[in-house]
Amino acid sequence: MRVIVASLLEELIGVLDKELDLYQNLIPVSEEKTRIIVRNDLNGLQEITAKEQAVVDSIRALERRRDEIMANIKTVLNRKSDQLNLGTLIQILDKQPEEQKKLSALHDNLKNTIGRLTEINARNKTLIEQSLEMIEFNMNFIQSTRMAPGNNTYTRGASQYGNDSYQAGMFDAKQ
Repeated sequence: MRVIVASLLEELIGVLDKELDLYQNLIPVSEEKTRIIVRNDLNGLQEITAKEQAVVDSIRALERRRDEIMANIKTVLNRKSDQLNLGTLIQILDKQPEEQKKLSALHDNLKNTIGRLTEINARNKTLIEQSLEMIEFNMNFIQSTRMAPGNNTYTRGASQYGNDSYQAGMFDAKQ
């Protein structure tokens, strides 16, 4: 196997290292998002989502650059038909053990970090879905209590007993 151009590998390692940093920075942000969701803090959720989106945008830019570098490495290796991913590249680098070791460590760290983020995001998604279900339940409950028939029977003592028709949240049309 031909030795892959060192500058491409250095650039790939640099990009992956930056990606790893960004993903690792997302973990505390995602964990804070969990606490915000539990507190039902909508303003905090908007703020943390904006922070999260800025990091994700940076990651996307790095991923595009990583794809370009991998395409260049694929060209250098003269691989046209098959896919070249990081795992395959690590295997190919048997004559470049230093780069192989760096890429392997980055690959493992990225895999673990992304796995952790996936778990946190799945938990956040579940919490948000439960929160939306609770909101929907509450809205249906409120709607059903407003539409429910009240005590519509009239008796001699109606002015004394059936007086709970004015509840909190209802308005008095006489005013």
